[in-house]
Amino acid sequence: MRNYFFWVLKNTLNRFTVRLARTGRGPFSVIRHKGRKSGRAYERPVILAKVSEGFIAELTYGEKVDWYRNVVAGGGCRVVHHGTEYRVNHVESCTAEEGRRAYPTPLRQILRATRRDEFRLLRTDT
Repeated sequence: MRNYFFWVLKNTLNRFTVRLARTGRGPFSVIRHKGRKSGRAYERPVILAKVSEGFIAELTYGEKVDWYRNVVAGGGCRVVHHGTEYRVNHVESCTAEEGRRAYPTPLRQILRATRRDEFRLLRTDT
């Protein structure tokens, strides 16, 4: 059932949200990365929080998702956030409190209520 759920997301909702994220409107950003085995280019929609060092990503499905594993294996990625592209050169763990604090208050409260505790700092070139 879980694999089917991810398949549906990847083949329906993700396609729509990537298009929305490319416009720079709405809450979504795009992570552009290469497959760690195939070398193929991918784009994934995510909700990121902008911080001075780069971006905070909440790992809703844990660190076993392909986009995250590809970014770590590849040593970085590109992020398109509100129409601007950034180069991510390093990924670091951060505490749940640091991660939640990066998001606006309504989203922060949702993250706390749903017990989200896996966050990563996507460090960008400055």
